[in-house]
Amino acid sequence: MRILVSNDDGYQAPGIIALAEALSTVAEVTVVAPSRNRSATSNSITLDRGLVVHRAANGFYFVDDGTPADCVHLAVTGFLDFRPDLIVSGINDGSNLGDDTIYSGTVAAAMEGYLLGIPGLAVSLAARPVTHFATAAQVALDLVNRIQSTPPVAPWLLNVNVPDVPLASLKGVRTVRLGKRHQAEPAVRVPRDDGGIEYRVGPVGKAADAGPDTDFGCVADGYATITPLSIDLTKFDALHLVKAWLA
Repeated sequence: MRILVSNDDGYQAPGIIALAEALSTVAEVTVVAPSRNRSATSNSITLDRGLVVHRAANGFYFVDDGTPADCVHLAVTGFLDFRPDLIVSGINDGSNLGDDTIYSGTVAAAMEGYLLGIPGLAVSLAARPVTHFATAAQVALDLVNRIQSTPPVAPWLLNVNVPDVPLASLKGVRTVRLGKRHQAEPAVRVPRDDGGIEYRVGPVGKAADAGPDTDFGCVADGYATITPLSIDLTKFDALHLVKAWLA
């Protein structure tokens, strides 16, 4: 199996190093990642300039100021001389639960492969600061082994969140739906030296929908979570309402 590994924390992040090392024990791994932290860039693609790919001393490839989606798109559509069998993104420094998936560059990297017809896993360690990358790496490795032994019938996009605990303390893995956060905290006003005001995006909201059948609830209880994601944003149950409104 050939695996393309990417992330949104940059090619030097400890999470991507741990992930690549773990997956290299069972597959041929190629890393193409951003040159720096590009968290919360979602599915952004760079169209206003060219992108340059470099190779680091450890063999990882990095894209100058590229987004996670840039990295996977370029790798699959022209940079690599092979088509990966699987995209694995992470290990993210921090969770990607519920609404986070909309903004997440980690999820976007896996999603870009999925849009190109390749199964994708987005793996995040649900804490900040994080400690136990080895736990998340083992969960990712177990999933890859399962994919190799029992290939999915169609490409899947799976969002994986792992509690930041030693592997022996992980209670198990559960397949659950996304939860939902409260509204984000207010923007932060920061005075500038020139007398003006700078605004910074406020902290994310706390969990609102965090029951035992959600990723929020299960991670809080000590379980790793897997959520299959869909890309079709159509609200099918509203189609007839809009048609009637326009009639």
